[in-house]
Amino acid sequence: MTNLNRRQLFAAGAAGTVGAVATAASAGAAENHGGPGGPGRPGGPGRPPHGTTLLTGAQRAAASGWKVLAGQKVGVITNPTGILTNLRTVVDEMHESGAVDIVGVFGPEHGFRGTAQAGDSEGTHTDPRTGLTVYDAYGAGVEKMTSMFRTAGVETVVFDIQDVGARFYTYIWTMYTAMRAAVAVDARFVVLDRPNPVGGTARGPMMTTPWTSGVGAKEIVQAHGMTVGELARYFDGEFLPADAGERLGELSVVEVTGWSRGTPFAETGLPWVTPSPNMPTPDTALVYPGTGMFEGTNLSEGRGTTRPFELIGAPYVDYRWAEALAALDLPGVMFREAYFTPTFSKHTGVVCGGVQLHVTDGRRFDPIRSAVEMLVAAKRLYPDFAWRYDSYDPARPYWIDKLTGSQRLRTQISAGADADEVVGAWRRELAAFDARRRPYLLYRGATR
Repeated sequence: MTNLNRRQLFAAGAAGTVGAVATAASAGAAENHGGPGGPGRPGGPGRPPHGTTLLTGAQRAAASGWKVLAGQKVGVITNPTGILTNLRTVVDEMHESGAVDIVGVFGPEHGFRGTAQAGDSEGTHTDPRTGLTVYDAYGAGVEKMTSMFRTAGVETVVFDIQDVGARFYTYIWTMYTAMRAAVAVDARFVVLDRPNPVGGTARGPMMTTPWTSGVGAKEIVQAHGMTVGELARYFDGEFLPADAGERLGELSVVEVTGWSRGTPFAETGLPWVTPSPNMPTPDTALVYPGTGMFEGTNLSEGRGTTRPFELIGAPYVDYRWAEALAALDLPGVMFREAYFTPTFSKHTGVVCGGVQLHVTDGRRFDPIRSAVEMLVAAKRLYPDFAWRYDSYDPARPYWIDKLTGSQRLRTQISAGADADEVVGAWRRELAAFDARRRPYLLYRGATR
């Protein structure tokens, strides 16, 4: 989801003292209520998908008649992924039900209705379907978000977006900014939770403070292995006391039922709605925490193809890369020699040689380790390999450092380190993060 040229970077500030204790609560049991879909309409808002008992937080809230939001002026942060099983958005359902007083919708990157490309938003406007004001929340700092909440009169903030589990996917940082703003206006914060499509295992390097930005605003690892509800609990306990002066007065997570941490998205029974234009399938999400790092190189990460982040290559790459990667016999993934011509972004209109990743076992596949092996091999094979250099940020010019959280990965690979050395360098910080996050986890299953 990160954009190579236009992304606004922001850094989270730190101030204040430890304050009030937050409350984490779940909504009541899901009941088969009607709503606009009605009990007799297939896939109505209270009905689970055929053949599954998994219910998202949004589905449970709708089934209870939106009781968790009753009597409050509600601001909703969502995008096209915030749907019920009838495939209608939570905003449309809340609005038409008459049970929720929505005073504003807040659109993240790509917008509330999802019309904008990477690095863009829909701007502040009136939604033609509902007549509600949609505020542009993409790239908004705490002060701007606080001002929007005050203008709208928000008493409860609702967050419902399908995340993909990578630190550099910007929706979680929109959520954190909104949490800080909610503290400022003394608003409740409600997360309608959804599964993490890449599972519950934490992987990769830790963000370090000098390299925080809009693609990693706080110190978490590259693949955090949490749902957005769990992340909200972690942010509330670990970061808000310093950054906002206190914790949220009330944090409620409407939990997913019927999901465990190791369940692949394909087994959830949920429809995949594209969270951003370059995240078309659950397969994309599986590889993205690793191959997203190629945004920090001069190789195409597959934007402008039908398989972004699965197709990786450059005009100077030949068959040798695929052969070298296949010889590694990495668990859960195979590499196919591939050629493609991007229609936009890097190398537009130029034939690129490279590879396509084919994930054969999502439970065994380690996207970050696999991507490190790819980077090491590309650097070794091709003199034209280079790290992306951003002249607009002379103090921190290498995008890969912002993506990985420090200069370490870049300098190690540039110096000829192998993948074992690169991955081994973050083992202790990953273990420390994994232990620190455990009190905030809500769902059972493998975490490492």
